[in-house]
Amino acid sequence: MDMFSKLTHLFQQALETREPSVNLLDSFVDHWKGITNYYIETTGETRPVKQTDIPWRLKQMLDILVYEEGQQGLEETGPCMEYLLQHKLLETLCTLGKAQYPPGMNQQVLVFFSKILVQIQKPMLHIINVYRPVQKLVRLCGLLGSQTEKEEAQFLFVVCSRVKQDPYALNYILEINKDNHSKRYISTSEDTEKGRSEETVPSNYPTVSNPASTSSPQQHSPTGSPSTIFPANAGLIHVLVKLCRSQKSRVALKAFESLLLLVSLPKEDTAVCLAESTPLCQLLAERLCELYSQLPATLEPADIHSFPQTHWSAPFSQNSMPESQSFPGSEHMERFFTWLDFLDHLMREAPKILAVKLAKEIHHCWLVGVLQNELLQMSEMGVLVNTALLCCSVRHIQSPAMVEELVSFLLGRHTQSEQRLDTESHVLRYQLIEHCDHISDEISIATLLLFEELLQKPHRDILFNLVLRNLENRCYVTRTLGGGDDCRHFTDTDPVEENEELEEDPFFTDMYGEDEFNSSEQLLHRPQLMREHRCSGQTQALDIVNSFLCLVPQEAKTSQHVQGARYETYVHDAHEQFKECTAFLVDWDWPESLKPTELTVSSSDFFEGHFLKVLFDRIGRILEQPYELNLQVTSVLSRLAVFPHPHLHEYLLDPYIILAPGARSLFSVLIRVIGELMQRIEVIPNFTEKLVHVRRQLMGLDGESGVDHMPLLKGVIILEEFCKELAAIAFVKLPDNNKLAEH
Repeated sequence: MDMFSKLTHLFQQALETREPSVNLLDSFVDHWKGITNYYIETTGETRPVKQTDIPWRLKQMLDILVYEEGQQGLEETGPCMEYLLQHKLLETLCTLGKAQYPPGMNQQVLVFFSKILVQIQKPMLHIINVYRPVQKLVRLCGLLGSQTEKEEAQFLFVVCSRVKQDPYALNYILEINKDNHSKRYISTSEDTEKGRSEETVPSNYPTVSNPASTSSPQQHSPTGSPSTIFPANAGLIHVLVKLCRSQKSRVALKAFESLLLLVSLPKEDTAVCLAESTPLCQLLAERLCELYSQLPATLEPADIHSFPQTHWSAPFSQNSMPESQSFPGSEHMERFFTWLDFLDHLMREAPKILAVKLAKEIHHCWLVGVLQNELLQMSEMGVLVNTALLCCSVRHIQSPAMVEELVSFLLGRHTQSEQRLDTESHVLRYQLIEHCDHISDEISIATLLLFEELLQKPHRDILFNLVLRNLENRCYVTRTLGGGDDCRHFTDTDPVEENEELEEDPFFTDMYGEDEFNSSEQLLHRPQLMREHRCSGQTQALDIVNSFLCLVPQEAKTSQHVQGARYETYVHDAHEQFKECTAFLVDWDWPESLKPTELTVSSSDFFEGHFLKVLFDRIGRILEQPYELNLQVTSVLSRLAVFPHPHLHEYLLDPYIILAPGARSLFSVLIRVIGELMQRIEVIPNFTEKLVHVRRQLMGLDGESGVDHMPLLKGVIILEEFCKELAAIAFVKLPDNNKLAEH
């Protein structure tokens, strides 16, 4: 055992006393000469490169370089690396790979470049004899019919990873036309022509652009094609976008990930460089337009609306789409929405300046250049399919930059109150709102779904543009002689006056004497919540809730006949929606109380706006419209009612405001509907029994059977549920009741 230990020690001594630098360099040079001699000694060789010793020699050279770096200091360059740089070995290898001699040589070169960039730790991409061959090799990637897509994708991913580590290296990798790029982002001619192949990287090597240069990049027109603005085969960006189209999922995934690495570079100057001096944004937007144009015109709207929202990387996994979700055109839809979600993810990860640039490019190329004409076309089927696709797209979009452009495209930037006859200031907005009241119920439902999706976006201008700008001056309220609002004041000492309004209305005559008023649906107690009603729209809680609960007459109610259909079932959902809406309000700067009315503004000038007008018109026809359409109209109005803006709350949920002449509110529209309902009930025998039967049919409790007046009966059921939902919303919006709603 002792003898064995002595022998081991002697061998270690022998290894440690040898001259590694001389032997390593000789070995490194020998392996390189072995490669070059192959080309001198052989001609017309048809054997694949894997059947030669070239792959082995390249591996030995790489191992030597890695070992040498481990023996050197951080700021030192070993003799083998010096040899590689001085003799331009990478340049030569790139030329050999381009020649594809012997067959398969390009693959070996890509693998060698990838490994050397991964395994050598010192920064390299700033060295001219490294970044120039890297640029050349990049241009050899993404060619039509390439057999090395896998190796190309890995090589480009490695390059982007090195750039992520050292953002300044992006200046050396991107081949940017100097006419379209300032000197701030490229090295000077003196730097690039120096003999930098021999220099090592100093410890204080910069990772941002030179602050001494302050010129800004020249702007280019977004209407131009990337091929006319930027040089052909412009390098890394072009190749990555090409590889994103690969049929090989792993290749495409690597290209996607490489683009993510590039756009997420944290430095502002690199973001400006990518935004203004590369075709990145144009190429990404054009790919989106291309994929949209490939969507079949025969897609079913139901399939579009039910299409699942998936992460952009999900399709690259095996069995990405279950067969149950497959339908004609589903593959095209998957490709389009994968790319859209990827772009949205890019904009969330990218610095703001790059995200805004990409969003504007998508706005110009896709929204205005393609989608606008499709939405304004005469074909009803075309309008229906494209509206459904836009609705699904809105659901996918989350990035603030893209939401901003979406709002600008759909609604415009107008801030003044709408005029009743104005249909030209933003044609698309007006047409989309009119489509909510289209002769085709399918188009109406699809467009209402679009607005509902839009109202779920955390953007202040959406609600302001559609509704709030028209309620800003509160012209819907009657002015008193003293110049104020005619608001009702209820106090603890005046419990009778609060019911005078309802008692004067014939529709409420018998309601307060029924068990309804004292049933379990009355969650609020009068003494507990009696307090002064301020002219702020926050009418006393009991009156608001019970006004909506008592709106539908007893003979038209079905809740008491079906288990689990009472008012309380809506409170939890209303509370969740309220929390979601209030989460938006951090930066919205909404007022906490009503704005005083202005004497200079005439109440006769009030117009609720085109959006609310269409919704009110639809609600006014709730007794004669299809069930699915009524569901969607009430869903949009409920969403609006949840928002805690004092003017919106007053206008939609306060039954006691005194409306200006010619003005109408949601409650006044519902009163008219109830009046019509009372008249129709009188001429339909056994109305309540038929209504309960239809209710049970809708719940799947009874089998289908022929019932007269089916649209009316379904409309009455929707009306009852809508009133309960509004009562629940009014309940949870009051501060004293918000905590109670959580339980």
